[in-house]
Amino acid sequence: MTQRFPIDVCQPDSQDALNRQIGWHEVPSPIKSQNDKAALKQVLATELKAQDAVLVAHYYTDPDIQDLALETGGCVGDSLEMARFGQEHKASTVLVAGVGFMAESAKILSPEKRVLAVHDQATCSLDLGCAPQDFKQFCAAHPDREVVVYANTSAAVKAQADWVVTSSIALDIVRHLHAQGKKIVWAPDRHLGAYIQKQTGADMLLWQGSCLVHDEFKADGLKALMNEHPHAQVLVHPESPAAVVALADVVGSTTQLLRAAVNHPADTFIVATDQGILHAMRQQAPGKTFLAAPTAGESATCKSCAYCPWMALNSLQALQQRLSEPGPGIQIEPALQQGARRSLQRMMDFAAAHQRTLRVGADLAQHSQQFLHVGAA
Repeated sequence: MTQRFPIDVCQPDSQDALNRQIGWHEVPSPIKSQNDKAALKQVLATELKAQDAVLVAHYYTDPDIQDLALETGGCVGDSLEMARFGQEHKASTVLVAGVGFMAESAKILSPEKRVLAVHDQATCSLDLGCAPQDFKQFCAAHPDREVVVYANTSAAVKAQADWVVTSSIALDIVRHLHAQGKKIVWAPDRHLGAYIQKQTGADMLLWQGSCLVHDEFKADGLKALMNEHPHAQVLVHPESPAAVVALADVVGSTTQLLRAAVNHPADTFIVATDQGILHAMRQQAPGKTFLAAPTAGESATCKSCAYCPWMALNSLQALQQRLSEPGPGIQIEPALQQGARRSLQRMMDFAAAHQRTLRVGADLAQHSQQFLHVGAA
């Protein structure tokens, strides 16, 4: 049974308030000169080394940031892979090119390290739409339910949860809880929650959040593009609306979609997630064609506007500014740090116990390789 509640109950931030926090005007103009860009990247590489720092970048960030991360020995990945890499790397400072909850996740797994967000204002609509105090009240009203939250939440929300899950392990964990007869509070993404509920049949009470990028994909536009490219494989992130997910050949996390693009024999793919991932797909599957799934409505000015405005804040210029004024970095209250780590640990223990090639250990650090398998946003 899926239960839904009005926006004013489950998602206290109105859409108008959310829109006011989107700062496209803060996104710097791209560096047009290749020589200037190369010179800046060299300066940044030198400064990263001088500060004993490693750069970890999400698939949705600017291609220049992704390339710099790889060129300087960092990584490009999903949110928990970024945190895992930062934890295992010898650097004392981790630069996170992504959004706020990703920097928090890195700090949760590496409390002894200095963790810096490339841009302090880079946040997430799922995080903004699930305020910790409102979520606390919501959970308190349903004490008989297991609380399961998606990785795209703040440390303060993770600390309230029984489980933190990623998009590719969520189905297994919810099936496990459902088999035990447990009812679930799910937050924050309503589309991902509805998809999991449909697949598992679990009794889930859904917080009504959504990703402002994935929520805009349109089934009608996708069908039209599929008709133009009848042999294309359709790759869809489950944060998308159900009508879009229903058209997919592959539904999965960013890492799973990337693997499908590389490993599937098809030569053309329609991709319904943030267009930032197309850079990695084109790099890892050269010769294949990748088309952005449409988001356009009747009055839209672009056929696909699938770009996160907050991810776009992670520019080479922003990184330069952060390195010049690093500050103390991400700070998390000890109680929240402990609670969030506990719920992450539970996911990792579950993943280890349900994969024969991996063993359960006593500490989250022992399971860091699991992040390679559970995927994330």
